This record gives sequence, C-alpha cells and structure tokens, in this order.
Amino acid sequence: MEYYNYIKSLHLIFVITWFAGLFYIVRLFVYQIEANQKPSPEKEILLQQYKIMTYRLWYIITWPSAVLATLFAVWLLIIMPEWLKEPWMHVKLGFVFALILYHLKCHQMYLQLQNAQFKHSSNFMRLWNEGATLILFAVVFLVILKNAFNWIYGVVGIFVFSIIIMLGFKFYKRIREKNKS
Repeated sequence: MEYYNYIKSLHLIFVITWFAGLFYIVRLFVYQIEANQKPSPEKEILLQQYKIMTYRLWYIITWPSAVLATLFAVWLLIIMPEWLKEPWMHVKLGFVFALILYHLKCHQMYLQLQNAQFKHSSNFMRLWNEGATLILFAVVFLVILKNAFNWIYGVVGIFVFSIIIMLGFKFYKRIREKNKS
C-alpha cells in the first residue's frame, strides 16, 4: 500500500490537466468562432492557427490526461474497493460520467470546427465552458467532504452557483456589446 499515495497523486495531476484542457479547448472554440467572422485574409490566418492550437491541445494534453486520470482512478478503486460501497463515491462517479459526456460533446464540437462547421455561437461556447466548472466544484466538494452532501443543500448550492454564473455571463455580454459600439 506504500504506492497508494503515488497513484493518488498521479490521478490528481491528470485530473487537473484534463480540466485545464477542457477549460482551454472551449475558450479556443470561442476564438475560432469569432475568427470566422473576421474579413479575409485575417480570417484564414487565424482559423488555420486555431486549428493547429486546438489539435495540439486536444490530442497531446486533453485526451491523454482524460485516459490517464481514468486509468489511475480505476487503479485506486482496485486498491480501495470499499470506496464503491460509499454513497459519496456513487455520486462522484455520476459526476465523472457527466464529465465524460461533456468531454465527448467537446470532441464532437472540436471535429465540427476542424471541418469549418460553425454550429454554435461564441456566446453559447462561453456558457458551455461553465459545464466543466460545475462538475469540478461538485467533485472537489464530494472528495474533500467524503459525503454525498445533504442533498437539499448540495442541489440548492449548485443551482445558486449556476444562476450566479448565468448572471455573470449576461453582465459580461452587455459589457462586450457596449465596447463594440
């Protein structure tokens, strides 16, 4: 069991780099969508650069981090199978499943943008970027507190946090629109 803390550390490192990749890739999506609205030749130059940047981020950092974080997590569960009996772990695994779905949706968006299919607005992407933030908050609190939250407080807290993010997003959008004019 001496190596447990090493595996846990590696799991945490790759969770951090996975989230960093998810946060930044969606930010790059925003820039890519906005670059598509610029005049030539600026548009083509920027789009080509963003394609390279997103490719490198996605396949060199984000995907490997997701896979390694998952592998180290499975290894931890093999070492500590009693965690699977804990209610907080069931909830955490639910959020991990949501994170994997979020990651796969980001992959779909990545492929669309690589093929010059602009299906979402930059404002949508700014809002979409908050999905990973909500999952991160929930998982960190679950892991640190080691309980499945008092569900009433947990659900209310996440909704309040979501509302604050939405209000902040609307406020930021107004500021950006005023600065454009």
